[in-house]
Amino acid sequence: MKKILSALLLLCTLSISAQDTVDKYFKKYVPKGYVLQETIRGDLNKDGVDDCVLIIKGTDKHMFLPNQWETEIVDKNRRGIIVLFKKGNEYEVASKNYSCLSSENEDGGVYYAPELDLFVKDNKLYISYTHGRYGTWGYTFRYQRGDLELIGYDSYSSRGPISLSITSINFSTQKRLDRVNVNAELGDEVEEKFVDTWSNINMPKLIRLSEIKDFDGLYF
Repeated sequence: MKKILSALLLLCTLSISAQDTVDKYFKKYVPKGYVLQETIRGDLNKDGVDDCVLIIKGTDKHMFLPNQWETEIVDKNRRGIIVLFKKGNEYEVASKNYSCLSSENEDGGVYYAPELDLFVKDNKLYISYTHGRYGTWGYTFRYQRGDLELIGYDSYSSRGPISLSITSINFSTQKRLDRVNVNAELGDEVEEKFVDTWSNINMPKLIRLSEIKDFDGLYF
């Protein structure tokens, strides 16, 4: 048992040490006045090599403010994104936006603040939010024309276990699908019944990651 515990402790120590090394390496890409909060890896430019997405956070001491219930002081500094492409032994900045993401301590109404998640899949960057019983929404970005451009938006609205609506937008094809559960008011014991509505959108220019002011206001 002692040998197992020692081995587990060693693995944990090595894992923490490796993460510290990674964080220290990427700190040189973090601008003054920010700290590195998270790193996400995955191939974004289809070259077969993992790139890196950095989540950074401001350090302005004036942004330490009371929470929505005024029970404690929390860090409300905004967060940002830096996308790095692997080039040989180094990285180069492909896109950056230092303040497009709100703090993890923002007000959540009668609920907690929405939880942010970023991941890379199929050469795309996914940025999603989960707000517990109220639903989820997310954005899909693809690298093209020198930046990461918004090519998709998906949202799911619910009231506890009851689905209310689903929206899916493909900005590349300019198509939008809205699905509404017409049985939503009948309770969760009644089978869901969705009515689908397709429509065209008009967005001649795709939104770039580097140009987004605030994801909190990016609804469709």
